[in-house]
Amino acid sequence: MTALPSAPRAQLSPVELERFVAALARGPQPWREILDMHGGSARSYAEIWSDDYVNAWAIRWTAGADTGFHDHDVAATGIAVLEGSVIEERLALAGPPLARRFASGQTFHLPAAAIHRVLHGGGPEALTVHAYSPPLRVQGAYRVTPDGALERDVVPYTEELGGKLASQAA
Repeated sequence: MTALPSAPRAQLSPVELERFVAALARGPQPWREILDMHGGSARSYAEIWSDDYVNAWAIRWTAGADTGFHDHDVAATGIAVLEGSVIEERLALAGPPLARRFASGQTFHLPAAAIHRVLHGGGPEALTVHAYSPPLRVQGAYRVTPDGALERDVVPYTEELGGKLASQAA
């Protein structure tokens, strides 16, 4: 079994975050039991790493789980898929969202400027690890007003995001 990665000594770039989550995915995973006990909810999650430069979360995704469109404020992101699959969509104003599917064993990263959503990719439950640098403290959640304007709400990083825009963009 591989050990956990060493603690970062500075903020990590998106590519470094991708390597970091890959190392977390290969390491010990005592948090799996916590996520397995939360059966029934669309998403369950546990913080698995937190220091001055990075925080990381393990997330279990069931059918229909969807973050809704959001950003990570000033934090870049690295994501590893350990089980199942997820779809990552980037908000696009000139057409439908730009979608990418990631399956077990794959990793990817996002710049801090990305406006995106992640949703369960179908089939069996998915398990992902997400790392943020600097540590995620707030997110921007996007919604469409009744007159069609796009607005951003600031929400704490621990708040579940609904699929407000997702249901209107379909």
